[in-house]
Amino acid sequence: MTFSQLGLRKELLDGIELLGFTAPTAIQREVIPFILEEKRDLVALGQTGTGKTGAFGFPTLEQIDLESKKTQALILCPTRELCIQITHDFKNFSKKLPGLRTLALYGGADIRPQLDGLDRGAQIIVATPGRLLDLMRTRKAKLFAVERLVLDEADEMLNMGFEEDLNSILDEVPPAAQRLLFSATMPQRVTRMMHNYMNDPHEITIGERNTLSELVEHQVLLVHAKDHYAGLRRVLDATPGIYGLIFCRTKADTQLISDRLHNDGFKTAALHGDLLHEEREAVMKQFRAHQVKIVVATDVAARGLHFNDLTHVIHYTIPEDQNTYTHRSGRTGRAGKRGVSLVIIHAREKFKLERIEKILGQTFKKLPIPSGESIGRIQLQQLLHKTDVSNASLEEISATLEKLAPSEDIDADALMKAHNTVDYYRVTPELSSEPEKVKPRKKTAGSMTGREAREKHVPREMTEGMIELVANIGKRNELSAEGLSELMNQCGKTIPLGRINIVEMQTYFEVPYPLSHEIINHFKQNPTEYGGRPLNVAFAGNAKPMKTKKPNPRSGKRRNK
Repeated sequence: MTFSQLGLRKELLDGIELLGFTAPTAIQREVIPFILEEKRDLVALGQTGTGKTGAFGFPTLEQIDLESKKTQALILCPTRELCIQITHDFKNFSKKLPGLRTLALYGGADIRPQLDGLDRGAQIIVATPGRLLDLMRTRKAKLFAVERLVLDEADEMLNMGFEEDLNSILDEVPPAAQRLLFSATMPQRVTRMMHNYMNDPHEITIGERNTLSELVEHQVLLVHAKDHYAGLRRVLDATPGIYGLIFCRTKADTQLISDRLHNDGFKTAALHGDLLHEEREAVMKQFRAHQVKIVVATDVAARGLHFNDLTHVIHYTIPEDQNTYTHRSGRTGRAGKRGVSLVIIHAREKFKLERIEKILGQTFKKLPIPSGESIGRIQLQQLLHKTDVSNASLEEISATLEKLAPSEDIDADALMKAHNTVDYYRVTPELSSEPEKVKPRKKTAGSMTGREAREKHVPREMTEGMIELVANIGKRNELSAEGLSELMNQCGKTIPLGRINIVEMQTYFEVPYPLSHEIINHFKQNPTEYGGRPLNVAFAGNAKPMKTKKPNPRSGKRRNK
């Protein structure tokens, strides 16, 4: 089937041809004829990267009255990035349609150009819910003439907490307007919205509900908890051409991993909620230009990001549910290109992966941990292209690199990166995914439970201004001082730690007293697992902050601070 067979006007077909589109995708073949022929509401389910923007965009442009400046179509989406992208796509689609105006309304940007655009009139508005609702309340955005409402990535909008905003907007859209809902997954909240605001919608599903793209290979790397970052680095060193996203759970983890990778010679940047709008835009500009090859992001910060050429999505922390995994992995394997979705886990997280596999009906391929020798060979082959180094040892590879010099064929930065990588693996022990053997503890008549040990623990004399906390994880959970620091930084700020004592089943550590209650409350309100065990943080025994001596009022000396 060709686009000309779908019933689109010549001006649109000319614009589509300019964009280089040759044939409609599966979802476009189903959705475009339905919208052109029916006024009935529609629910369309399909993975990201399947051509959903064209599916609702082409028929919307086909039916716009170019003689009127009233807003006839409204597209709602979860993030400003997706809002900007859809607007850009619509402008490309409509290059041969004179008089067509598409306006983007989104937060985090100067509102004055958006107000000017509303005053001039726009037949199509693409908006994020929060900014649109603000402009509706000031009577700047008027929806009385809207004939078609599109909810794009409806599941993501609801996941981001826009349900109340969406309800307010939907109440203002004329009842006769056609409502089109596009989503990658169909959780209960989307179903509820469909029942509340849509009239007997027709459903089109491309592939099975909540399934994964066939263009994505799903892999898992199993490492010890203490080797989590080391495993990530080996994967990246073994994949020199990688262009991808790495997902972390918290803002602190995101920045920490990005900084470590940058220090290890990778072209990376972090994307999280603490970045200013200008900083975020700079990261995205560098990423699009391939000046940055890897972006480390939180789920919230990455929502709405769409790139057609990502080679990898790496889950540094495994998502808690299959919907989040589906959205993450759907950012690669787009536009007919293949991609890889890799989960890095340790043994006690296997149950989470097994749960996702069962729900999605997908068995993940186990990826062997790349050895230092194999990484060295890959680095040398990348540098010298077709050279056969299949049997070379790290020492031989290092000797070969020593003989090379920058030239027209050998990039200086790439040569230095290969040198540093090979030198690193020459002195770095190999990693193992085999479970560590833990000797069972011998119980004696006087042995105590973990809780009794924590309660009866007598804190050491503490550093001034610090207090001792205890966590119910330790050596048996493969906790390291670095891992403890990463956990504490999940509180949203950098927590300076004092002395740390990691024992078999507990860890005692000092933190600044003013932050102690905040840390304990954070982990109470944000359930966290480490090494397969739910984390609990409390004051250690009868720990009290070390008090400084009160000054003698007669001495005239001020209290120490």
